[in-house]
Amino acid sequence: MAIDYTTLKNWPIPQQSFALTKKDTILYALGLGLGADPMDASQLRFVYEQGLAALPTMSVVLCQPMGWTGDPKTGVDRTKVVHGEQGFRLLRPLPVEAELRGDTRVVEVVDKGEGKGALILTETRVFDARSGELLAVTDSTSFARANGGFGGPSESPKVPRTLPARAPDLTDDWPVLPQLALIYRLSGDYNPLHADPAFAARAGFKQPILHGRATFGIAGIALLRQLCGWDPARLTAMEARFSAPVYPGETIRTEIWRDGAQAFFRCTVPARDAVVLNNGWAQIAG
Repeated sequence: MAIDYTTLKNWPIPQQSFALTKKDTILYALGLGLGADPMDASQLRFVYEQGLAALPTMSVVLCQPMGWTGDPKTGVDRTKVVHGEQGFRLLRPLPVEAELRGDTRVVEVVDKGEGKGALILTETRVFDARSGELLAVTDSTSFARANGGFGGPSESPKVPRTLPARAPDLTDDWPVLPQLALIYRLSGDYNPLHADPAFAARAGFKQPILHGRATFGIAGIALLRQLCGWDPARLTAMEARFSAPVYPGETIRTEIWRDGAQAFFRCTVPARDAVVLNNGWAQIAG
């Protein structure tokens, strides 16, 4: 079954509710590798309930609808869908515990052409369910590799950021713990690609890979550490494109270019000379 543009563009994605607890907030940070140095007080504030703070990138896992494109009526071949882009904008620092509600809509469905796939752009608005306050807006692009040629618009409304044509101002290396994907998946993405060696082999990988959103979160840690003095209130927006997988046990290097109140970045795995996250941009509050 092929994509019908009007049907998918207006797909009724169910509203998501989530009771965020301090345990969830800590588990998300542990799933990015924070706390590996038990004597680092800067990391401790994200993994210890005393004075606990939430990482800004946690917004991208809150109230996210999982697997909705698996409904055959969407026309999407779910087995050929990969994560293409991710971003967020915070209206205020995230709470460490709250009753949350998420409303998600399909923003656009872009037809890259027969044999070239389709882009599905979605937006999730995360609210405090009790007060009705809007906390965060997250956006995600999925690449449906098997679904091009359905006659939809060919241009994406998202224009990729361009990195400066000079050497980065800062770099930040972050070891990916071997068990990190197994921890990170407990924040809501249970795709066996990140846990099951046999499943990963069938997908063409030598071992289970790290979640793309985890790579995104590690880039967020680099920005917090290098530009924000570990203050989560200063990282107010961020976006990037996924370009290659990361294997647990590797080291991610985040290259950062400063430009006033904004920053540009990309992530590489130096051992493989691979760019794994590209066209990154962030807004840094003073």
